Parts: sequence; C-alpha cells; structure tokens
Amino acid sequence: MKRYNKVFFLAQFFFYFSIGLSPFVNKLQAQIAIGKPTFPFTQICANPSFNAFDVNFSFTPTSGITASNQFIVEMSDGNGSFASPTVLHTSVAGSITTSPAKITFAVPVTTSGEGYRLRIRSTSPAATSQLSNPFPAYYKPQDSQFSINNSISNVVFCSGGSYVLSIDNPGTGTNDSPLKYPGLTFNWFRDNGPTVLPTKVASATGATYSVTSPGVYYAETNYGTCTSDSYSNRVTVVSASSGATAIITSSLGNPFCISQGPTTLSVTNGNTYQWYKDNVAIANATNQTYSVTTPGQYSVKVGFGTCDASASINLQEVTFNASLNVANTNAIVPGESLAVAVTTDATNPIYKWYLNDVQIPNVTSNTYSATVKGTYKVTITEPGSCTVSKDLTFNVTYTTDPNPFPDVPEIPNVISPNGDFINDTWVLPLTYVSGTNTEVLIISAFGEVVLQTNDYQNDWPSITSPIDFKNVNPIYYYIITTPDKKVKKGSITVIK
Repeated sequence: MKRYNKVFFLAQFFFYFSIGLSPFVNKLQAQIAIGKPTFPFTQICANPSFNAFDVNFSFTPTSGITASNQFIVEMSDGNGSFASPTVLHTSVAGSITTSPAKITFAVPVTTSGEGYRLRIRSTSPAATSQLSNPFPAYYKPQDSQFSINNSISNVVFCSGGSYVLSIDNPGTGTNDSPLKYPGLTFNWFRDNGPTVLPTKVASATGATYSVTSPGVYYAETNYGTCTSDSYSNRVTVVSASSGATAIITSSLGNPFCISQGPTTLSVTNGNTYQWYKDNVAIANATNQTYSVTTPGQYSVKVGFGTCDASASINLQEVTFNASLNVANTNAIVPGESLAVAVTTDATNPIYKWYLNDVQIPNVTSNTYSATVKGTYKVTITEPGSCTVSKDLTFNVTYTTDPNPFPDVPEIPNVISPNGDFINDTWVLPLTYVSGTNTEVLIISAFGEVVLQTNDYQNDWPSITSPIDFKNVNPIYYYIITTPDKKVKKGSITVIK
C-alpha cells in the first residue's frame, strides 16, 4: 500500500511539473534574435529621381516568428539617437520568413546629417536588433547651380565696413534657388585660387554672409560628404577707402514687359538707400529694392557707412516701332476718302480701328479709307509671351463742313446712304436732335436695337452703326420720346 502511494505521488509530481513548465518552454520558443543590420552603401545621397536603398539583416530561429510578424526598419536622427526614431519601412505581415533578409527603403526629404544609424524591429515576437554602423545621409532636393548677388561678379565695399552676399531668390532666368526648398543649410567659402583649397567660412550656414575682408566668395548647399552640384557663382569683393560701386538690376530685365506686371529694381547691398526718378527723390523709397511699372530714368544712392555709391538705370519697356502715312489733322472734301496705312516692325501685328472711341467693325488690316470726319485711332498689338500694344491717332475734317443740324420740317421715312452726301443719314427736326434730351430709339425688323441715345447727332447710319443689306431696302422702326413724354413712331426704309 505504501509503495502504491509513492508511485501515485511521483506520477502527480511529474504531471504538475510538466504543466507548470509548459508556458516557460513556449516562451523560450517564442523568442528570436535579430542580427546587426548591414548595407552595401557607405553613405546615402538621395534625390527626387533616386531614393531606394537596401538593408540586410538575419534572425534566428526562423521558426520563432508568427504568421502576423512584421519587420520594421527604423532610422535614428543625424546624431545616432533613437529617442524619436523614423520608420522607413514596415513589411507586410508574414512576408519575410527566411533569413538572411533584405528590405528596400527610402529616406525622408528632411534627411541631413553625418551620424545616422539603422535598427530592425519585429512585432511577433517583439525583438530589436543591434544598431548599425553610423553613416552619412542627405536628401538633395536641389542639386544644380544657383546665383548669389544677382550674378554680379565684382563689388566694392568701404574699408572698415562690410558687404552682404545673398543667395538670390528666385533670381533671374532659369535660376533654381535653393531657398525655395525649406530646411537646407549652406556653406560659404573663400576661393584661394587654383592651387589652394577653398577656405570654409566659420559659422556661415545661412542664406547670407557678411564679408569683412576682400576675396573671392561663393556658396554651396550643405550636403555634407555627399557630392554637391548645388553651388553658386563666384563674387570678387574689393575693399576701398572711397569709390565704392553699386549696380541696379531689373527682375524682368531691361527692357521689361509691362503686361507682365511690375519689375523689381534691386541694388547692391548696403546700409542705407534712397531711390530717385528723373533725379527727384521718391518718397519712402528707402529699401534695397523698388517696384516700378513705368519706364524711365531711375537711380539710387547707397550708403556703406564710411562712403557712398550711386547707380542708375534707364529702364525701358519692350516695344516696337509704328507710324502712319498721314498727318495728325487731315481735311477732305465731303464724298472723298483718306487712305491711311500703318507701317510697323511688330511681329504678327493685330489691328483695331476706332472712330470717336467706337471700334469700327470688320476692319483688321493695316490700311483704312476714312470717309467721314472725326477722331480716328488704330491700336496695333504684338502678341506673344509679352503682349505689347501701341495707339496711333489722327483727325479728319471737312474742307466744307455741311451743317449737321439743318432745320428740316418733318421726320423722314426714307434714306439712301450711298456716300453722295444727299439724304445719306436720317436727319430729324431740331426739336429732336442733340441738346433737347429727346430719346431716339431705332429697331431693326428683327427687333434688335441698333441705336438708342438721348443725344442724337443726325449721324445714323454710321461706320460704327452700319446698315445690314442682307435684305433689299431693309426697313427699320423708330420711337422718339420727348422729355415731356410725347411719342413719335414710324418706319424708315433704307434705299441702297
């Protein structure tokens, strides 16, 4: 009986021992070890057209991961700290089951530093690798040459003073300013000639640098140990006790296109400024730049502290030449015409002709025959990237000017506008014409209003309000309303 109890006790012991050990054994089987990440690169130099890099790692045992496991690639900050890591890639659950493994990732556009590290994490089970070796990494959003100092290559500053060099933004032409890309820093250098390496200017990482000693200077976008093609032109800075120079540049060039809006005049950087137009000081124009919309002679006085400099620019607009073959005022005999022609060097010009500020319809060539008196204007427009227009005017009078307001007894119901100056226009009695505030309304047979005025000049039909001869002898209808609301109605037959 005692032997039986002992055997029973041992059986129970091993049974409960195995139950208690089971979670511990399972826990051991659910752990994996991830090796130190390695990579084929020595540095990362990414840009908008290339941003794909590989990291290799191993883990053991492969049987330790679950079907829901994901591997995560994390990157430190530029100093190697994982206090706030950046996730570069997260694998699809269960997609990586064999070791060694490789993951391709991209770096953020804000990447910039010399001491980045990588690490790999798993999610099921949770594990973290050792840290990778440090490496430089930069994302280069801009990697082309740019301009400083408005591309002015030679400047003078006053002895004992300074001269500020600035990265242009946006600069002229196709200049791709790095200032358009937030977060970039810059290195400024003094060029020591072809046989000596340039000297990096200490503590100069911003978009400007104040030069205090003569030399040749340039800027470069800071991409650390990555090769940078983002560098500026060279500027030679000379110190002088007097005779400092200043130069004005126009943002839209000179000549500039008025239709593109104002152009910004910029002058050499100094301490104080005063702008002038035609040698007259412009009120409150005391900044380094001045915006203008009209051509003219502009100048500026720049103070450098111990000496001054002046600069000027004869700002011109993009234009073309155009002229007429007639005088400003021309007299013709009623019934005759004046042949007018425009001569211009404009490219593909467009013409619009006007009589008394009303456009003459269907006239688009460079010639026109003026048959009635009045003030004429032709607008010549040169289309293109810079649209330019020019107006030319001339006047036509009659050698014998007929009375425009004869004393006729009745309202005529027939006119014949054939240019013989007899019944050419609809002439009304004096009680209805200009100066009486009588409303004259003429309507076509189709119900279209062809004339409505309270200042009738006895001039219908006219060049600007012609007759439509689609029908033979068209008929129009009139309504005349006097200031005291008396109304006259009738028809007008037009005989060609």
